[in-house]
Amino acid sequence: MPVLDLRTPARKHMPPVQVSEALRAPAIGTWRGRMINEHGSARVFEALADQLDAAGIAADRVARCRAFAAEERHHGVLCGAVVEALGGEARAEVPEPPAYPLHEDAGPLEAALRNLLSVSCLSETVAVALIGAERLEMPEGPLNELLTRIYAEECGHCNFGWRLLRELLPDQDAALKERLGEYLVVAFAHLEKHELAHLPLAASFPPEGAAVGLCSGRDARALFYATLQDVIVPGLEALGLPAARAWDRRAEAAAWV
Repeated sequence: MPVLDLRTPARKHMPPVQVSEALRAPAIGTWRGRMINEHGSARVFEALADQLDAAGIAADRVARCRAFAAEERHHGVLCGAVVEALGGEARAEVPEPPAYPLHEDAGPLEAALRNLLSVSCLSETVAVALIGAERLEMPEGPLNELLTRIYAEECGHCNFGWRLLRELLPDQDAALKERLGEYLVVAFAHLEKHELAHLPLAASFPPEGAAVGLCSGRDARALFYATLQDVIVPGLEALGLPAARAWDRRAEAAAWV
């Protein structure tokens, strides 16, 4: 299995962190998981940038998307820095990533729009909500500052997708928007499965856990659903996509995502 080893760069960014022995192991596990996820997101933005380029999207938009990959790799380093500061190692075995979905059943622009929806408007919007809530619970200090840097750049990744959709969708016909709505059934089912797997209900920590980024799984799940129902679905509906219907139908795709 491939190994992600960020120990050397991570040690240059270690924030001072204090944690009780009871919370050390779960905190290390949480930040190591984030390290893996953040670093792994780089390949997704690289692939999305290639796809946007192939679809004829403006070069400045493509370049901005490609820059997100470098930011995600650095996020991985920053999360690894917290692992090291907590007494762990910024090193982990990682499974081979799933193949990037090219959506070869659709034309270049429609395929790119599907992935833009999934990556920026769904996954990154949820990430912004969860990280934002964590920042509010975390006391001011070096760890909060590190998390704030990640949060600010994740906001950029999220806003990029919403802005680009607002630019592109008005020129598309109703049939394409309807097909994107059908894709959202699958995208919502996949997002729900992925997020719930990473937000276990059993996760519960004392109040001091917030200082090192540990949160209640139950509260995080509630925020996940609120973000989907109050932000993402209405936002996509406003752009002319049948997102509410897709959200209601997500169980149809749950068995095979």
